[in-house]
Amino acid sequence: MHGKVRPGATAEQAHAQMDRLIALGILAQHDVAQRLGLNVTDLTCLGFIIEAADQPLTAGALAERANLTTGAITGVITRLERAGYAHRHNDPADRRRVRVVVDPTALQRLYEVYEPNYLKFAELFAQYTPDDIAVLSDWLTRATEILRTSTDEMRENGEPSEPDPRSSPSSGSS
Repeated sequence: MHGKVRPGATAEQAHAQMDRLIALGILAQHDVAQRLGLNVTDLTCLGFIIEAADQPLTAGALAERANLTTGAITGVITRLERAGYAHRHNDPADRRRVRVVVDPTALQRLYEVYEPNYLKFAELFAQYTPDDIAVLSDWLTRATEILRTSTDEMRENGEPSEPDPRSSPSSGSS
C-alpha cells in the first residue's frame, strides 16, 4: 500500500483544521446524544464508563473524570439507568461503594448510531500506510494528553480571569 501524495501544510494550517475538527466533534456529540435520548454530559459519562471496560468506575471516579460533583453524578447515573445504558453495582471489596457498568444492550444501540462514522473513518484510514497510521496515532495520543493536561490546569485555576487590557490588541500604541 502506498501513501497518497498530499499537499503541504503549515503547523498553523494543521492547527486550524484541528480546531475545526474539535468544533464539529462537539456538534456531532450533541446530535448523537439527542438521537440516543441523552444530554451531552450523560453521553460523555457513558463514554467514560465504556472506556473503563473490565475495571468499572466508582461513582466518585466517574464524577472526577467528568468534573462533576458527587451529587451531580448521582443524577447522571440515575438518568443512564432509566434510559437503559448503565447500572450500579455494589463494589465487592467495599459494599458502601458503587461501581457503574454499561448495559450490554446499550453497546448495540451506540454501535448503530456510531457505525456509519466508524465505517467512513475506516475507509479514510485505509488510504494511509501503516507508517502514516503510526504517526497519526502517536500525534492523537500526545494531543489528547496535552488537552487533558490543559483542561486539568484550567479546572485547577478556577474561574477565568478578566483579560489584561494592556495585552489587548486594541490597546497598542500608534
